[in-house]
Amino acid sequence: MILLIIFTGFLLLVYAGLLLYYRVSWTQIPLFELPVPPSKPSTFISVIIPARNEEKTLPMLLDSLLSQTYPAHLFEVIVIDDYSTDETVSVVKKYPAYSILSLKDFIPGAPINSYKKKAIETGIANATGELIITTDADCYAEPAWLETIAVFYELHHPSLIVMPVAINCSSRPIEIFQSLDFMTLQGITGASVYKKIHSMCNGANLAYTRKAFEAVEGFKDIDRIASGDDMLLMHKIALAFPEGISFLKSPGVIVQTQPVHSVSAFLNQRIRWASKADKYDDKRIFWVLVLVYIFNVMMLLLPLVSIFCDSRLPAFNYHWSILEIWLLLLLFKTLVELVFLYPVAVFFQKQNLLWLFPVAQPFHILYTVIAGWLGKFGTYKWKGRQVK
Repeated sequence: MILLIIFTGFLLLVYAGLLLYYRVSWTQIPLFELPVPPSKPSTFISVIIPARNEEKTLPMLLDSLLSQTYPAHLFEVIVIDDYSTDETVSVVKKYPAYSILSLKDFIPGAPINSYKKKAIETGIANATGELIITTDADCYAEPAWLETIAVFYELHHPSLIVMPVAINCSSRPIEIFQSLDFMTLQGITGASVYKKIHSMCNGANLAYTRKAFEAVEGFKDIDRIASGDDMLLMHKIALAFPEGISFLKSPGVIVQTQPVHSVSAFLNQRIRWASKADKYDDKRIFWVLVLVYIFNVMMLLLPLVSIFCDSRLPAFNYHWSILEIWLLLLLFKTLVELVFLYPVAVFFQKQNLLWLFPVAQPFHILYTVIAGWLGKFGTYKWKGRQVK
């Protein structure tokens, strides 16, 4: 029993050290602001939006694109309809400045396993932009989104730009939980990209050059994996252009995305994300995920063991029960995560949500273990399709 506790404590120390490193790295990322007086970027941008049954969310995104400060003649918007059964196509047609493509016109023969990758690939093949920006149909962007990206791109000339995404949550606990969890991932994403210790990104807010996409032959060799249109592609580009990956830290480029509205939908989403963990070429992130997963397994195991084992361990003139030791480990874990998360929350202006963070800890541990296991050995549904 004592070996179990010592092992969990060791994992916690390693985990804490990693989070503190991420915190320092996040705070070191320079905040990018548009220059004054404003520059006049000239890059032509193609915004690629895969969409499947998004009639309710698409207008919000398309309206936000109409409100961009970037000159309309310098960007195009291409929506790729992924076999929608609702009014997605009709919604896009109400915006005559934007193009709509039907994925079914580009997929001959048998069904494929990654419709989203095919949709993005189809959009890029029909686009003319030097810079490709992808987002999701349930998002919306700030007015200076494209302008800020274009100025940053022309100043630094990266091959791929990773940008922040936030969940636009209500006061419902499940949505706040998602927002906190996702914000943690965003902080790790920014820190890891900035320090080049491993490659992370989110396809809801990602930009890369056409040159880079073509140089790595797009989604070739990863097109049979259902998800991973963002990180798996990023890993290919990082191998070809190791110094060409940047993180753009600016409030003006934060893309807001919608939360899922039920526990089952949330778990299904996280299982999908976990399903590609062992597909990463960047094995540094794989081992970080293994560390986090094993640590959470141990944190779940200890209170279960305490039910069947009432032995106490002497320390500091007190005999500690396993449950008491677990509570101390949980408290330390929570404090370290809050230290990491606070500056990230300030950037996203979501520090008012941190009050729920300690309450969410047991649920976070449980979902991490379940989603990690089912991501490897289970199946999930994505856009109405059953995927392995």
